[in-house]
Amino acid sequence: MRLSNVEFMAMNHPLRRFVQKHLEFRNFQSLGLVDKYRNILEIGCGSGYGAVLLSALQPKTYLGIDLMPEQIALAGKWHLPGFEFKTMDAAEMKDIPSQSKEIIVIFGILHHIPDWRNVIGECRRVLAGGGRLFAEEPDGNIVRRFDKLFHWRHPEADFSLEAFEREIRHCGFDIVRKRKLAGFGTYAALLTQ
Repeated sequence: MRLSNVEFMAMNHPLRRFVQKHLEFRNFQSLGLVDKYRNILEIGCGSGYGAVLLSALQPKTYLGIDLMPEQIALAGKWHLPGFEFKTMDAAEMKDIPSQSKEIIVIFGILHHIPDWRNVIGECRRVLAGGGRLFAEEPDGNIVRRFDKLFHWRHPEADFSLEAFEREIRHCGFDIVRKRKLAGFGTYAALLTQ
């Protein structure tokens, strides 16, 4: 889904970058996102700040995808050599070869996608065996509260952390580590099937 104008501004605000750097990325690192020289896919790359943070891992390849061309245009302004950004629907990543990625990172975008279960299935397809998924998401209750306060118009999907955990297990992932705090969940999952 496209972000509303208000949420677009919020997601590109310096406060959002602060949270992404000092909370979300550090959580990912503490859950095991430390391997260098891997083939990384970031789903919902937004304005590219996640790519800036992931550049510390010196990826062999990096691909950031986002549904909004406006976000991809912003991402290109970071001038990260060898990093690629594409406008793409995460629920249909047919342009990404199967088993071509070793790490997938999702900085809180699944709850925006009505077909979020398809995204998990696509993650399974594009990850090589033993690949890892790192995801941070708010629970559905938090999303509904934000919508009442800020009118961000998230999709009326059945997203919840419990449903997310069931779906990734159903798709062949083992949750190797997770952390839940104040309605947010951060996960490290290993593709085992």
